[in-house]
Amino acid sequence: MPHPFTPLASVPVDPRKARVHEEGWQSWSPSGAYALGDKPYRPTNENWATVCYRPGVTVPEGAFQGEGLLALDPGDGSPVRLWAAADPLHEVPSIRLVAEGSVAEVSADGPVKEFTGTDIQSVLAEWAAGLGVEAPRPAPTVWCSWYEYFTGVTEDDIHENLRAMDTLDLPIDVVQIDDGYQKALGDWLTLSGRFRSRAGIADAIRARGRRAGIWTAPFLVDPASDLAAEHPDWLVEDAGGGFLHAGHNWGHDLCVLDTTHPEAAEYLASVFRTLVSEGYDYFKVDFLYAGALEGVRHSSVDALTAYRSGIELIREAIGEDSYLLGCGAPALPSIGLFDAMRVSPDTAPHRRPEADDYSQPGQDPAEFTGVGRQWQHGRLWVNDPDCLMARPAVETRERWAAHVEATGGLMASSDRLLSLDQWGVETTRRLLDGGAR
Repeated sequence: MPHPFTPLASVPVDPRKARVHEEGWQSWSPSGAYALGDKPYRPTNENWATVCYRPGVTVPEGAFQGEGLLALDPGDGSPVRLWAAADPLHEVPSIRLVAEGSVAEVSADGPVKEFTGTDIQSVLAEWAAGLGVEAPRPAPTVWCSWYEYFTGVTEDDIHENLRAMDTLDLPIDVVQIDDGYQKALGDWLTLSGRFRSRAGIADAIRARGRRAGIWTAPFLVDPASDLAAEHPDWLVEDAGGGFLHAGHNWGHDLCVLDTTHPEAAEYLASVFRTLVSEGYDYFKVDFLYAGALEGVRHSSVDALTAYRSGIELIREAIGEDSYLLGCGAPALPSIGLFDAMRVSPDTAPHRRPEADDYSQPGQDPAEFTGVGRQWQHGRLWVNDPDCLMARPAVETRERWAAHVEATGGLMASSDRLLSLDQWGVETTRRLLDGGAR
């Protein structure tokens, strides 16, 4: 049952100059500052509401709402005010603001604390610094297969780009294989027909002096996978006893692995231990929202506790020296668990997203939320603004490269390297050479 909203404050505002920062639920949820007359970005269909926003939460028309964090610059010269979750790792209340004329009414459905500061980004940064999270280690530079090859990537594609890194003299530390190497979501150790040997690729990468990285979506399971067929008791259930629905992607519905089930937990740990034994030490874990969905689990723990324990299981399996990048992850419950975090929706070769939903892939939504979450960089983790794409076919590639560079975060290339022209090679080399600051 949702909790009722309790009034927190009535704040005088200048309706023309006031700004409100909404913090979204997870990596892909729009986050940033709005004028009081703006219409905040909201999901445009039920599937994206589950996959990209806070599931089960609907914001009333005319209201602003942050998940665990909401900041208000009244615009009249008075201090910026921030309302923040009292226990952000375990309880993330929704914080709502409704402006009526020259007064903003603020309420929340759970415990929050209030802070003040000089501007929105600085008050958020001060709040983050006050959590006492250990400073993140520098991020390696990365080449990622996703934005050129998507799920059609082949082993030969990896080898071609590995050779091109040497030919073009690019300072790439990690070669990360993204989605497409595996047979199905959940069947992580069974290769698709386009790959011959994971260990063989890792050996080839390391032989050239680079590190091997790999993508998984550890909490997602394809209903048609071998795992779902052989171990249906490992899947989170809904209240009616069916499989919990985690949205629709890749052309099919998605189920959720129940990492509170001892056998499912051991299976997931064994997947990551195997990948480490094959030579991988950089892990992008994606679609993590699924691990925090409300459902019926083997153990009667709350969803956020189940999520954090699932990530801790992965960290234990890969070891402290491996690098862990989160994506599609609930933001506040992830604090203290990751080396780096995607802080925006996916970028894309185009600027505008589908249906103007700012949770969807596009350079504009990635910039909007990436800028809005710049305060997290170096305080909670290394920010990942998403990959540089510098090939000629990419729309407004110069503007996108400037955004990636300005973040100072994780620097990753995601082009077929031999398709780069002179500007693309030089820009890729320069950004990678700078690395995360």
